[in-house]
Amino acid sequence: MDERAVADRQSLGDLVRQLTEQASRLARLEVELARAGLEEKGRVARAGASALGAALVLALLGLGALTACAVLALTHVVDDWLAALIVGAAELVIAGVAALIGRSRMKRVTPLVPEESVRSVRADVEAVKPHREVTP
Repeated sequence: MDERAVADRQSLGDLVRQLTEQASRLARLEVELARAGLEEKGRVARAGASALGAALVLALLGLGALTACAVLALTHVVDDWLAALIVGAAELVIAGVAALIGRSRMKRVTPLVPEESVRSVRADVEAVKPHREVTP
C-alpha cells in the first residue's frame, strides 16, 4: 500500500494527532538547534573573554609601571605633585578616547542570536503557509 491509500484510511483525528506530534517534535528540534548554536557562540565568547581578561590585568600592571616612570621623569622638570597631575590627566584623556572608540565598536556587534535556527524556523513557516486552507 502506498502512503496515499494509508492516508485515505486514516481518520481526521489521527491526522490532526500526527500533525500535532510532528509540529511538537519540530519545535523541540528547533529549540535544540538554537541551544547548540548559542552554546557554540558562548564557547567562543568565553575563550575570547578569558584572553581579554588576562590582557587587561597585564596592561594595568604595565600602565602602573609606565605611570611611575613618567612621573619620576617629569619630577626633573617640574614639582612632584605637578608631574603626577600631568601624567594622571593625560591617562584620563587617553582612557576617555578609548572608551568612545569601544562604545562605537560595541554598537556594531552582532547579537547572540541562533541565526541558523531563526532561518530554519522561517523556512518552516514559509513551507507551511501555502498549504493552509481557509475555512469559512
